Amino acid sequence: MNNSPRFSRALLLLVVAAQPSYNSLAMGFAGVAGRSPTTGAPKSQSALSYSRQICSFDSDDFALPTGEWPYTDADMNRLDNSDDENFYSEPRFVTHIDDYAIQSLTEYYAEEMGEMSRQKKESGLDAEGKVDVLDLCSSWISHLPSDVPLGLVVGIGMNKQELEANKQLTEHYVQNLNIKPSLEQFDDDSFDVVCNVVSVDYLTKTREIFKETQRILRPGGRCLVSFSNRCFPSKAVAMWLQADDIDRLTIVASYYHYASEWNSIVALDIKIPAAETPERPGIGEMFSNPAKGFAWASTASAMAKVKGGDPMFVVKGVK
Repeated sequence: MNNSPRFSRALLLLVVAAQPSYNSLAMGFAGVAGRSPTTGAPKSQSALSYSRQICSFDSDDFALPTGEWPYTDADMNRLDNSDDENFYSEPRFVTHIDDYAIQSLTEYYAEEMGEMSRQKKESGLDAEGKVDVLDLCSSWISHLPSDVPLGLVVGIGMNKQELEANKQLTEHYVQNLNIKPSLEQFDDDSFDVVCNVVSVDYLTKTREIFKETQRILRPGGRCLVSFSNRCFPSKAVAMWLQADDIDRLTIVASYYHYASEWNSIVALDIKIPAAETPERPGIGEMFSNPAKGFAWASTASAMAKVKGGDPMFVVKGVK
């Protein structure tokens, strides 16, 4: 049993090893058997088609009970503690993960939100199955799926111009969550899904934010915190910079656990695995049909780029 109040790499490895259905950390995030005939992506052993569960977390996996807080000011310190409003004063109309990671995130959202939409229809909560979403640390794009009926889509971010450019938002708020972590503008049980895309590492008041997130989610609602391996180092908290992907999964899971009670907390690898590189044509084939050789080289290069691209993880909490 881990006696430290902090996160433990060894603990997460034990948790993962105890769940052999998808031991992706030990397997280098290799895909499970079985491939989709249309995408080439492995089919998950869960209900969702792309995401693969790395591990789940129970309260016994943490040294302290919910309501305690193990992290110090030093853990949440940053290289640049100046006002975040200065850092985000100019709009950045760029993406912070590569195209394949973005595609993976949108597909994953489609799975999660599509399932929630169906549940709302079947239960009679909403005849159209519209899903209400809050996008925390939002920007000019939210990566939400276009084929899932969405209702209220609210963005909270730091730059007014970026938020105004986001066509998926129905409303937005400019708010520095590191100064004002309260989501008091929303009633209890207001949203079906709360998202946070590649920004949790910049938050210094995660205890308050995760507690507020749990409050505004409806029963059965989902908080989806995604991250990759990129960041602005000067604005990320100290313990994030000192951690690898394994530790970061545990850090985010611990934010959920220590802030509020959740029905479940799971870590997922959501990167859509690339299709296998096609077999290289023989020398004779390439001489007789150079176009075939060029086509193979182009495909092999694209597959290599995908396999070497940004990883994509989600830690999901269900209220």
